[in-house]
Amino acid sequence: MSLRLSTVILPHRRWHEGGRSAWTRAEQLGFHTGYTYDHLSWRTFRDGPWFGALPTLTAAATVTERMRLGTLVTSPNFRHPVTLAKELISLDDISGGRLTLGVGAGGTGFDATALGQDPWTPRERADRLAEFVPLLDRLLTEDSVSYEGEFYSAHEARNIPGCVQRPRLPFAVAATGPRGLRLAARYGQAWVTTGAPELFENGTPEQSVQALRGQIEKLGAACETVGRDVRTLDKILLTGFTPDRGQPLLSVGAFVDFAGRHRDLGFTEIVIHWPIAGSDFAADEKVFERIAMEAPAQLA
Repeated sequence: MSLRLSTVILPHRRWHEGGRSAWTRAEQLGFHTGYTYDHLSWRTFRDGPWFGALPTLTAAATVTERMRLGTLVTSPNFRHPVTLAKELISLDDISGGRLTLGVGAGGTGFDATALGQDPWTPRERADRLAEFVPLLDRLLTEDSVSYEGEFYSAHEARNIPGCVQRPRLPFAVAATGPRGLRLAARYGQAWVTTGAPELFENGTPEQSVQALRGQIEKLGAACETVGRDVRTLDKILLTGFTPDRGQPLLSVGAFVDFAGRHRDLGFTEIVIHWPIAGSDFAADEKVFERIAMEAPAQLA
């Protein structure tokens, strides 16, 4: 299988002031999927413009035709499975069945306290995700769902006519821990990682590759426990958070070298950030476009 190249477009620009043009250009450049972050605000962008993920993807669905769309990633921090399922079914319909849901446990950032709660511990986040994903799976595949759990409830929640994609839209589960990897193995059509966070500041690219190899081995073990072939699960690397940082976007050759090493590990999709001047995702737009247009053929 050829390595797929996708992009993530942060929702920081007004739709009519550069937002729309980024999505249409992404499709023109041939990206497999256009993702966006599903946060209420995020890191250094907190005090600037930031728009909602699902309305942004809905708008993107109306100005694109072929490119898939998705979140990287949605989390329980401020989402409830019942209301989320209704929005996802609507967006899957509007997009003509082009939606992928990236889903993960969330973190301790601004989303974690925006609704007034204290940040959850890593174990609490894992506990919630372990309930969130199976319930969302049911809500997207059954016409009526009733459920009473520790964190979430549903009472005769109706989701008719269901997803355009059958039996439901695909889940891309972000995980590195054992419980999350088991969720990916059982419910995911794809698995997502950003690498090993502990290596970002002082690690080397070689150490990062080794860590990612270890993550894929653990994913394989998780698949084995549920009787699944790990090869049936797509493996997505969201770039920008490994020790390589922005180096892969310096030239087509640098990107092909980076992507080739990770393809050889077993990754089936590489996601690069749409350039944002003055941010951690700054990059030469002309080089970025050359990568989009030229690199996939070199990695086939």
